[in-house]
Amino acid sequence: MELFYSKDIEGGICRLDQDESGHCVRVLRHRSGDEISVIDGCGTLYRCRITSDSHKGVEAVVLESTEDWGAHPYRLHLAVCPTKNNDRYEWFAEKACEIGFDVLSPVIGEHSERRVLKTVRVEKILVSAAKQSLKAAVPTVNEPVSVKEFIKSHSNEDGTLKLIAYCFEDENVPRRSIKEVLSGYEGKDIIVMIGPEGDFSAAEAEMALEAGFIPVHLGASRLRTETAALTAASAAYFRYM
Repeated sequence: MELFYSKDIEGGICRLDQDESGHCVRVLRHRSGDEISVIDGCGTLYRCRITSDSHKGVEAVVLESTEDWGAHPYRLHLAVCPTKNNDRYEWFAEKACEIGFDVLSPVIGEHSERRVLKTVRVEKILVSAAKQSLKAAVPTVNEPVSVKEFIKSHSNEDGTLKLIAYCFEDENVPRRSIKEVLSGYEGKDIIVMIGPEGDFSAAEAEMALEAGFIPVHLGASRLRTETAALTAASAAYFRYM
């Protein structure tokens, strides 16, 4: 199924940007009168008929719309520290989108080796991943903040299951399996924090626990940051699907 992406859908008219228009007209050879499917990134799929087949700006009339197309029955917010190798982070974002998540917050920890992330590039990757995996919603990418800023901003969220995955053990607060915690949760809103290559600091973990985050583990294996984040996305997916 061919899918196009547009933020410009209003008054029954859909307009593709220059990149999407070029792909539609020059690569796929669509012409006026052809029907195409367009996602808006917010969860709605539009069936449209092309009225102008310019490779610089395709216009189409909306024939039908379907809300929550390709949606998943939960809301997952992943707060993941950028990896030293940028390609690994982009790979995680792409694959997690294919599985299903809603918000990505890059967080910078005390042990983070990478402290800069180009969110525009990640956003483009997520658009492609949403189209490839037949989803009408594209995950939101927030601007990077520190781990402590993120924890503070979510300290008062009632009804949300807040999880933090770290590697070290604390005898006073033992970690639980993410599968066990998710299976006992009846709600739909989930936050999972995943640390950098050097893990969260003890101070960051303590702050998270004080803010209501539950410490979890992802199994016996020691996972890379990007693998851990993808495993968390998979755990949520299989809990609800």
